[in-house]
Amino acid sequence: GNGAGNNQFNRPFGIARDANTKTLYISDSLNHRVMRYLAGAAAGTVVAGGNGGGNANNQLNFPAGIYFDAASNSLVIANRNSHNIIRWAIVPNTRTVIAGSAAGVAGNTAILLSSPDGVTLDSAGNIYVADTGNNRIQLFKVGQTNAITIAGVPGLPNANPSSLRGPSAVRLDSQ
Repeated sequence: GNGAGNNQFNRPFGIARDANTKTLYISDSLNHRVMRYLAGAAAGTVVAGGNGGGNANNQLNFPAGIYFDAASNSLVIANRNSHNIIRWAIVPNTRTVIAGSAAGVAGNTAILLSSPDGVTLDSAGNIYVADTGNNRIQLFKVGQTNAITIAGVPGLPNANPSSLRGPSAVRLDSQ
């Protein structure tokens, strides 16, 4: 059932896998943490957050979608209620805001996000974000803080063929 133990979740949201070690990472949104499960383990360990919801360097705030970046041995986390994207290095255990507001401010400009739910990276390290509250998909190119809207239109969704309604995930194919 729901709980905060190392074998419990409270609204699990995203899942990522390290293909080399078969380790699973699961965002435990209402416990404001990401759990790591080694292959065959019945209980996990906290690898990110777990210190209540917030913007401090040891906190997450409703982590949603996650992506395991093998190149940097880190998790890229859609930190929904802080309106940003976090890179959480597994070793050393460090947190860096890589997109959106470090202060947790929502917005619909090229540098701000609103309740992002999904995140992925391409082979070049560019970040794609399902900017759920803004009804759009944002692309943050490597080293850039300004995003490019690649799908959707900020604001209320409508019958316009180019609009989205609360996108919650983003995935890339090989093309």
